[in-house]
Amino acid sequence: MNLKFLETFVWVARLRNFSVAADKLCTTQAAVSNRIATLERELGVRLFERDLRTVSLTSHGQRALPQAEAIVRMVGELERLIADTGQMRGTVMIGAIDSIVYAWLPRLIERVKVAYPNVTIDLNVDTSLNLARQIQDGQIDLGLIMGPVVAPHIRNIELCVFDCLWIGSPRLALKPGRLAIADFADYPIFAYSKGSQPHQSVLRAIELAGLDAGAVRVFNSNSLATITRLIRDGVGVAVLPQVVVQEFLDNGELHVLDVDAKLPPLHLHAVFADNPGNALPALIADMAVGIAATQPPA
Repeated sequence: MNLKFLETFVWVARLRNFSVAADKLCTTQAAVSNRIATLERELGVRLFERDLRTVSLTSHGQRALPQAEAIVRMVGELERLIADTGQMRGTVMIGAIDSIVYAWLPRLIERVKVAYPNVTIDLNVDTSLNLARQIQDGQIDLGLIMGPVVAPHIRNIELCVFDCLWIGSPRLALKPGRLAIADFADYPIFAYSKGSQPHQSVLRAIELAGLDAGAVRVFNSNSLATITRLIRDGVGVAVLPQVVVQEFLDNGELHVLDVDAKLPPLHLHAVFADNPGNALPALIADMAVGIAATQPPA
């Protein structure tokens, strides 16, 4: 049985469209149709019901799909084990959030360059929400984000956990000692982008503190460079992982505030589609796991 035909079957089953599957496999719709027809003849059953608009699995196709996916996945894992990594070629699209860029992304890029010298990286830095959508839409191959992403055919591998700390400038006119959120209500709180987990956690902390929603201003930004610049200038306070601002904590421009409102940590994941025939995202995800494991707690 031809492995490429099984891979084609998996993609048609997932995408429910011969033409879209052909684009994904970089071939023609006629070639996809021929592969499926040949596979059906070999198996002696119809795998798909076809009409002018839709493609759906038959009962035989539904039973065959999990086994076909498992075979394609196992072959891919075997190829990963014995691959001559120096000969791997192509482009891998990686999406990462700012927190990982500040933490250890440069080390990952360097390791990929050494291990896969013929592989090109396209890098996109965005919010976790946007990157999650792009992963599901097939626009990026690997996301390093606040996850997980719960969707069909998506794999999530936990990378690390970052504690969220209240950070501010020593120039802020705050009382010494332990603080409540009400103690810095005169200053805006800079959070991550609206709708993100950290942003929702800040809103929840304000609510639990018994403050009216309008009593504390929450400003949003998807740029950590912007947030850190503003809080260094004493414009407000922020909730950030320590690794993002470590150099400014070390030089005294910023310090950790002792606030009684504790916030949940950020759980970071490597997220990628379980795509037959594309081993690079999983290989680079494994590298990211190793690098994150050696990162000091943040």
